[in-house]
Amino acid sequence: MLDKNIKFVGDSKRDTCFALGRQLTIEYYECGAKVLLDKTLVEKALLRAAKKSGATIISSLFHKFDPQGISGVVVIAESHFTVHAWPEHDYAAVDIFTCGDSIDLEVAINSMKDSFESENVVISSDQNRGIFSKPFEQNNVGPSFKNMGIKNLDIKNSKIYPISWKKEHERKNPWGVSTSVDIYESDPQIIRDAKSIERFVYELCDLIDMKRFGDCQVVHFGEDKKVEGFSMTQLIETSLISGHFANASNTVYLDVFSCKFYEPREVAEFATSFFKGDHYKMQIALRQ
Repeated sequence: MLDKNIKFVGDSKRDTCFALGRQLTIEYYECGAKVLLDKTLVEKALLRAAKKSGATIISSLFHKFDPQGISGVVVIAESHFTVHAWPEHDYAAVDIFTCGDSIDLEVAINSMKDSFESENVVISSDQNRGIFSKPFEQNNVGPSFKNMGIKNLDIKNSKIYPISWKKEHERKNPWGVSTSVDIYESDPQIIRDAKSIERFVYELCDLIDMKRFGDCQVVHFGEDKKVEGFSMTQLIETSLISGHFANASNTVYLDVFSCKFYEPREVAEFATSFFKGDHYKMQIALRQ
């Protein structure tokens, strides 16, 4: 079992401190392809983990976003389990906060690993929340960090990663942005219609402010039924938009490459809406 809430600050047990709570953030990568699309399955996964770990469940609330993504919370007597799922990346971010020592955190973490069918799990942070020196007195509001032997709480030097592709683009100044979007269970009538595909390209270029160069080429390929479908290319002044529309699986494989910045998620969500897809996967690369 992961260590309990009592922690040591300093070099000896005389410096023992008491934490009101403990917070773990857990990253679940390479999850099952469809698990994170189903609100009911995600909710059951957290409820099952909470129950197996020994937590006392009070209530739960989960929400499915459009076109995809799930957020939810399981309120427990000891605090909470929360999750946000990104199905396009087969990834779920989980937060466990507990103010008790009775919860078996390893059981909870492994239970969600199994439920999410995750291939790679990372405990990205383990924090004490509300630290007090011992002995704890009811009317004691707690010592200062200085009195606890902590000289400085340096937030500025902690590593913070951007969550905006625009900010990352500005920071790295790459030559171009490449986005690959796979859209599953698309409308078969739309992806089998060359004029509709052409209209999609024109509307996408307007949306992300890309200037087209020449006409959109939409050509039917594939004598083999497994690969049969339209392929599309559209030159843009900043590079290229291309795609293949697979009839056998009703999947759209879209690629946008541009030396001018655009918002990748805007492309993915517009394309999913246009082709009436059920869900999508997305990969992004900043090309140096």
